[in-house]
Amino acid sequence: MEIMTDQGFRKTIKYLRAFIIISLIGMICMLILFFGIMAVAKMLGAPPLAVPQSTLYFADDGTKIGESSNGQKRYWVPLKEISPNLVNATIAIEDKNFYRHHGFDFKRIGGAALADVIAFSKVQGASTITQQYARNLFLEHDKTWSRKLLEAFYTIRLEMNYSKKDILEGYLNTIYYGNGAYGVEAASHYYFGKKASELSLAEASMLAGIPKGPGIYSPFVSIQHAKARQSIVLNAMMDNGYLSKRQAAKAAAAALTLVASKPHEQAAIAPYFQDAVKNALKSQLGLDDRTIALGGLKVFTTLNLKQQKAAENEVNKTIATGSDIQASLVAMDPKTGAVKAMVGGRDYVKSPFNRAVQAIRQPGSTFKPLLYYAALGNGFTPSTLMRSEFTTFQLDGGGSYTPHNFNNKYADGDITLAQALALSDNIYAVKTNLFLGSDTLVNTARKFGISTKLASVPSLALGTSGVRVLEMANAYSLFANGGKKVEPTLITKVEDYNGNVIYQKEASNEQVLDPQKAFVMTEMLTGIFDPKLNGYSSVTGSTVAKDLTRPYAGKSGSTETDSWMIGFTPQLVTAVWTGYDKGKPLELVAEKTYAKKIWAHFMEDALRGQPVKEFNPPKEGVVAVDVDPITGKLATKDCPLKRKTYFIAGTEPTEYCTVHINHTHQNTQAPTEKKVPWYKRLFPWGRS
Repeated sequence: MEIMTDQGFRKTIKYLRAFIIISLIGMICMLILFFGIMAVAKMLGAPPLAVPQSTLYFADDGTKIGESSNGQKRYWVPLKEISPNLVNATIAIEDKNFYRHHGFDFKRIGGAALADVIAFSKVQGASTITQQYARNLFLEHDKTWSRKLLEAFYTIRLEMNYSKKDILEGYLNTIYYGNGAYGVEAASHYYFGKKASELSLAEASMLAGIPKGPGIYSPFVSIQHAKARQSIVLNAMMDNGYLSKRQAAKAAAAALTLVASKPHEQAAIAPYFQDAVKNALKSQLGLDDRTIALGGLKVFTTLNLKQQKAAENEVNKTIATGSDIQASLVAMDPKTGAVKAMVGGRDYVKSPFNRAVQAIRQPGSTFKPLLYYAALGNGFTPSTLMRSEFTTFQLDGGGSYTPHNFNNKYADGDITLAQALALSDNIYAVKTNLFLGSDTLVNTARKFGISTKLASVPSLALGTSGVRVLEMANAYSLFANGGKKVEPTLITKVEDYNGNVIYQKEASNEQVLDPQKAFVMTEMLTGIFDPKLNGYSSVTGSTVAKDLTRPYAGKSGSTETDSWMIGFTPQLVTAVWTGYDKGKPLELVAEKTYAKKIWAHFMEDALRGQPVKEFNPPKEGVVAVDVDPITGKLATKDCPLKRKTYFIAGTEPTEYCTVHINHTHQNTQAPTEKKVPWYKRLFPWGRS
């Protein structure tokens, strides 16, 4: 027993000795690696400070349309000309151990890692000021491990070759504070209209909180978030001995005067479009603000200069000069989704808010084509008849709903789907929506690329849920291109400052709509300009039909506060919205016609010189017949009007119109039994 114990002891000693030797070897290797890195860092000396380069933006023909400005070089200030309040606030919130570490705060790194593990996500940052400054020196956009290692090596070189004063000065002059302001001097002028040396404690603590997320903590984005962040900064300063509790409370309560003294730098060409491109570089390509502004990128866009100029001219020419009405316009190539023109408002300098991309407004009747596309897949045809009359709908869940037609005009009789679309009959639309079920329309809208929140209610058929102009233009593109999926595209290619292609738009050929139904809908949408479909009211496109010189399809829409017109040819889709920003009702007749006029004149200008193209039907699956536009039945020689109408093969009418046969001939016909119309069997809840 003693022998076995002795052998076990010797074996343990043997393993322990091996472990100690391996550990010593590992430590020696680590020391050699550490001192090797230090030696290389020392030999290489101070890292070169990257010279910021402007990012260039190009139109679809290669013409330069914009260039980012270099705010850093213009606003560099020495540390002694920066308010001590801002210096202390920055250190307290960003790196409280700045003067005690050598580039890496290992205790903070460990704490952040533990917090991330507990939360199962990245909730805490651990980068020191030196690390952040090292990151700012890079022009590359990528987030690879090689870049992170180089950043770490830059951090070591900065700490070895620069004083803490130099590092802090460089950091404060390169950090991004939002709204195009790089560095504390530019930020101080922008937010408070003063030099960085003149900032008060309240102003400094507000400013120091912004770099964590300029899109969240800028007081021009959200004063509530900015004040909450300021409070965190003041508490950090208090915890680190920079001020007393009384001083912190006084600063938190101090009133701030925000001035935004740096004017919005309007791009010479398409400023709203260029803003949208910059947002796409961030949201779609994942580039940061510094890389976009100072990374020397070449961004090739989809903008068509001729069409952009036409869009801006029509908006400015159509809307009265003294009016507060705003407008937005998006023109797209339906085959590719390429945005060819964009207007986000009437004056970028006064209001850079992009109404084409950011505003969510009720689309009114422009939403009906999505509803009727779904209806074509559920037994409806262009000749489907339903009664248009004043109606109160009794809803399944209790309560009632009473929609109204424009000017309270009703057919007080049967109308076809094609006529209901051309006349924009609301009763027909609500009946259709109730028949399909509101979830059907919501699901169909998603298929068309609508991402905003939609309420599954009967009135959704009338466009009562808000949408974006850009998404509605994209939705109509699916009609124009035969049902192929497209997404709004602003950028075709991006090159880095070395000329390497870092992004290239890829073509898509995914079919998301039934091409036969998409074409039948397109043909029905040409009806809004066709007086043959006049009934109890004129077709909704009659006011601009005289200005059009080629085949168009489209739909207008209006609510109390919004006016829309969306239409297309095979080459171009354009959506126009007009209205007041604050939802003021459109009361004047002229105000209600702006969208249609802008759309019609823009389309004519934009397509001038291009071939006139018809809407070509699919090779199979649809048939065209002449129908009487009032009855929806096959037209006879006695019908005063006939319209060539397309149907899904097998759904075309087979009965001939008998309404216009002469009385003598009619009297020879045997009397027929009066039948209950199908729509009354389908919709027993209608009450007139």
